[in-house]
Amino acid sequence: MTPPLALTMGEPAGIGGEIALLAWLRRRDERIPAFFLIDDPKRLEQLARAIGAAVPVRAIGGPEQAAAAFETALPVLPLALPREIVPGRPDPANAPAVIEAIKTGAALVASGRAGALVTNPIQKETLYAAGFAHPGHTEFLAELAGGAPVAMMLACPELRVVPVTVHLPLREALAALTAEKIVAAGRIAAAALMRDFAIAQPRLAVAGLNPHAGENGTLGREETEIIAPAVAALRAAGIGADGPAPADTLFHAAARQRYDAVLCMYHDQALIPLKTIDFAGGVNVTLGLPFIRTSPDHGTALDLAGRGVANPASLVAALKLAGEMAGRRAAPRGAV
Repeated sequence: MTPPLALTMGEPAGIGGEIALLAWLRRRDERIPAFFLIDDPKRLEQLARAIGAAVPVRAIGGPEQAAAAFETALPVLPLALPREIVPGRPDPANAPAVIEAIKTGAALVASGRAGALVTNPIQKETLYAAGFAHPGHTEFLAELAGGAPVAMMLACPELRVVPVTVHLPLREALAALTAEKIVAAGRIAAAALMRDFAIAQPRLAVAGLNPHAGENGTLGREETEIIAPAVAALRAAGIGADGPAPADTLFHAAARQRYDAVLCMYHDQALIPLKTIDFAGGVNVTLGLPFIRTSPDHGTALDLAGRGVANPASLVAALKLAGEMAGRRAAPRGAV
């Protein structure tokens, strides 16, 4: 058995707490691996009552106690919040606890006491007001891991996508695109597909940037000057890569059978098809870290917080995928 998964609180005024409660209620039907939440037990008990979720909460002294508790109660590694939570209204005074939950979870996974890290959504503006200096989870976790080169994957059962440029305005994303960044993302993606998804010979599709993949330079030069050289470099490194391919014909059902993941050139090129195919069940995976990290593919949903109507499907998928990845890393080489 792998150690239990560590789930962070995320923004406590958002939906993270209630989707964690609702995920625990689905643990048997969905076969969710044992997890514990790094959070304030008292606020979770109050939240469970407020949304009418019959979830017993049990404080634990460490991850080693989580598996035994998980069948009958939601295990919670206590982390006090200094201010009372008002659903939908983030308080910067609670931001240090949100950050500490991420640090604690990452440390527990890095030490082997937890099998993987699953992060609930954060409210970045609130953290910025408290001095948080990172664009988001991914960059913060990369720093905690010693500056590991990372890539973001969005995954659902039908599709995996890896954006080469991520949270940039489109104009800046185009200016930032280089062959070196495409190759780096491709190398990280191929290694993760082998290690964490048990794909012995990953096949990467590489999307073009311009309409019709540039039509041999008549609709843009990025394909011939940036993307095609990157594809050639990936192939030279022994990685199965094809492209640049027109993005408008890359994501239909038949096309998806020809690859294991798509390298996309900018954020929406990756996320629009994935969210169209599986809006509720997408999972954000950080590739390249020395430990496993997944997250629901949605935000804090402040407008839904505290109402008991939030959909836990993406968190359930993130927990299940994290468990599968942890099992593959723990298995003897060649066993999966």
